[in-house]
Amino acid sequence: MYFADREQAGRELGKMLKSKYKSLKPLVIGIPRGGVEVAYYVAKELNAELSIIVSKKLPLPTQKEFGIGAIAEEYSVYVSPVGKELLSPKAINQIIEEQMEEVEQRVKKYRHGKPLPDLTGRTVILVDDGIATGVTLVPVIKLCKKKGAGKVIVASPVSGTKYDENLNEADEVEVLVQPANFYAVGQVYETFGDFADEDLMYLLRAAEGERNKEESNSNDA
Repeated sequence: MYFADREQAGRELGKMLKSKYKSLKPLVIGIPRGGVEVAYYVAKELNAELSIIVSKKLPLPTQKEFGIGAIAEEYSVYVSPVGKELLSPKAINQIIEEQMEEVEQRVKKYRHGKPLPDLTGRTVILVDDGIATGVTLVPVIKLCKKKGAGKVIVASPVSGTKYDENLNEADEVEVLVQPANFYAVGQVYETFGDFADEDLMYLLRAAEGERNKEESNSNDA
């Protein structure tokens, strides 16, 4: 085990990123659900704004745990070469539409339908609690670039040594640990359970409150 829980992982990841990125005043974006808890503590270390982008795996109909790609907000889609081989364009489009409904529902719930912060020219750090294949991050990278981000950094406490090559569309991929015998994200966590919607929304509210307080103190000064 490398981390007691996502909180410790986020703090350690934030410390690693601090010297390189804190001065750039980055926007930290968590990938729901578990990635948001890690991102919250990364943002605290960097004294950075926190937001989220919702991304969902595109599941193979006959094997739901197997992802053929992913979809993020604003119909940012990535379909893997394997997915294109296994399924017809019609079948893929049906899966995309089904998952997009879930993405939109989560945006309404987590961000109350509010748009993303302005990404133009900003350094954006995309945080997840671990990278297995990295597929769910690919459409998020594409979305950030489309919205004019200056730099897109992928950051995670753990990954395998191999992941989807399209992850390298990010300007940097920053990972704390890459176990040689990597088989699952949860292997490096002592506690790695589900992260509930209520906990996610609590952290988003806490981050917004802390940010507003800092801005108010800065204005008073």
